[in-house]
Amino acid sequence: MDQFETAAQSAGAADSLSEAPRNQVLQALGERVRSLRSRRGMTRRALAAAADVSERHLANLEYGTGNVSVLVLHHIAQALQCSMAELLGDVTTTSAEWLLIRELLEGRDEEDLRRVRLAAGELLGTAPSDRQRHTRIALIGLRGAGKSTLGRMLAEQLGVPFLELNQEIERIAGCSVRAIHDLYGANAYRRYERRALEEAVQIYSDVVIATPGGIVSDPATFNELLSHCTTVWLKAQPEEHMARVVAQGDTRPMAANPEAMDDLRSILEGRAGFYAKADHVVDTSGQTLEQSFDQLKALFLPVR
Repeated sequence: MDQFETAAQSAGAADSLSEAPRNQVLQALGERVRSLRSRRGMTRRALAAAADVSERHLANLEYGTGNVSVLVLHHIAQALQCSMAELLGDVTTTSAEWLLIRELLEGRDEEDLRRVRLAAGELLGTAPSDRQRHTRIALIGLRGAGKSTLGRMLAEQLGVPFLELNQEIERIAGCSVRAIHDLYGANAYRRYERRALEEAVQIYSDVVIATPGGIVSDPATFNELLSHCTTVWLKAQPEEHMARVVAQGDTRPMAANPEAMDDLRSILEGRAGFYAKADHVVDTSGQTLEQSFDQLKALFLPVR
């Protein structure tokens, strides 16, 4: 099976990498393949046979002169019994301790992983006290969940400041969220988001925070949020999220996009597993504002 392309054949490909960076990438990949093969105690011939590629092309890959297809990389990863991330250069896999820890966690269910995450926070001293977490309340969920409206109402009821994290991001960046994305890209926005959250945690010991819907997209930032705040997922059906956004006068989600609802459902499905890590869930589906607020404040105010 020959699924390799030489560097010369792929020179006209859509990516704009220059020859030098391309060679560096291929050389690094080749070194990782050799290292993993050695760790597994496999000869090049044995690996070539297991991955169903020619030994000559495998040699080209290991020496950084062959540009291999994703499918062949998948076959090689399977033959080496490793993940694609490890093969492609996940830096954490260079640590023997990390590999042993990862092996212990492999196949564990969500509850086991949650307990390990919390225990690790305690062990490493990154977990604040329960009181600190309880007095910082963060609302998470998609746009249209009611985070801003319900957050302000809860802050007023508790007599604590209310913080809209997107406004803090704009203050730090000196421009709008849209401008951050347009001018600097999503990675820059995530950096500002992390900085805004860290500043909020440092400044406020008692606060209600309305977070951006995509804060769960960055594991480091979301970990920071879970560690320092009591989190509440304001949950609703996709149709209700969309209807609320449009009711606020923002028709952009539907503009020139007939698949907007499908996109929203997909986003919610992709984030639901992370939103579910919240300490509490308030389902606002089919609820009035007052009913939703009654559910929310019951979590933090004694019932009279």
